[in-house]
Amino acid sequence: MHKLMFSALALALAAGCSNADSSDTTESKPKETTKQELKASVDAVVETSDGISLWEELLTSGHRSDKNKQRDQYRHPKETLEFFGIKPGMTVVEIAPGGGWYTEILSPLLGPEGTLYAAHFDPNSEVEYYRNGRAKFERKMDVESDVYGNVTITTFQPPEIFDIAPDGSADAVVTFRNVHNWLRGGREATVDSFKAMYKALKPGGVLGVVEHRLPKSQEQDEKASSGYMHQDFVISVAQDAGFKLVASSEINANPKDTADHPKGVWTLPPSLRLGDQDKDKYMEIGESDRMTLKFVKPAKK
Repeated sequence: MHKLMFSALALALAAGCSNADSSDTTESKPKETTKQELKASVDAVVETSDGISLWEELLTSGHRSDKNKQRDQYRHPKETLEFFGIKPGMTVVEIAPGGGWYTEILSPLLGPEGTLYAAHFDPNSEVEYYRNGRAKFERKMDVESDVYGNVTITTFQPPEIFDIAPDGSADAVVTFRNVHNWLRGGREATVDSFKAMYKALKPGGVLGVVEHRLPKSQEQDEKASSGYMHQDFVISVAQDAGFKLVASSEINANPKDTADHPKGVWTLPPSLRLGDQDKDKYMEIGESDRMTLKFVKPAKK
């Protein structure tokens, strides 16, 4: 997919994405959106002349590897981004983009009029894994600059560095399966991460959170070492930072996941930490059960 395709995609999605986020800010209690509602909304996006939806054009584009495309069945990117209200032309911050799985979708979705701040690891970190991860992501952005021309790489390395975007510049911030990592520094450090996202957002801006979900019946340890977290805990931390929960969705739910695996969430695909041991069992389960939460930064009165 090339720049012209991205421009056409941007115009079409701007017209087709109708779930405005402004109405959510006035709800008295969070709304739960069903998979059926999201699918109907996403399927309403206009089609190309050959009958292929522009969302399908984006998700099947050649700049995405087959390996990454195979994970769409677990991550539901179009439904998730539609739920968060991400639209062409927006300024969005992606927290800890890793290898760029969601960046591959977000950047062309935002289009040439949009901006994506990719808040990655510290390039000067003492930890080799962080330095290497940042360098690999930078190379990816450079090699395919025709795709990622709207991406600006910033640094997010809690608990020290939180310069993810200019203050009050973002229409939305999104974070996918990262909150459990922040808890290693304690609850206050986790709240500080949410405060950094709050600071980057415009008043009325959206924070979208996807995280591995721990059943209420299971105890969450202080460091969330299994990778799973209680949904109520994540909500409370976000609220401590000033956010308001406006909606939740089960689009990334997986009822097959019991969340009590030997190697935590990394027992499941794609990590499969046990190797071939019980591999078929864990492949049958699929990726983790996940909460999908939509918050707003309250507008100034």
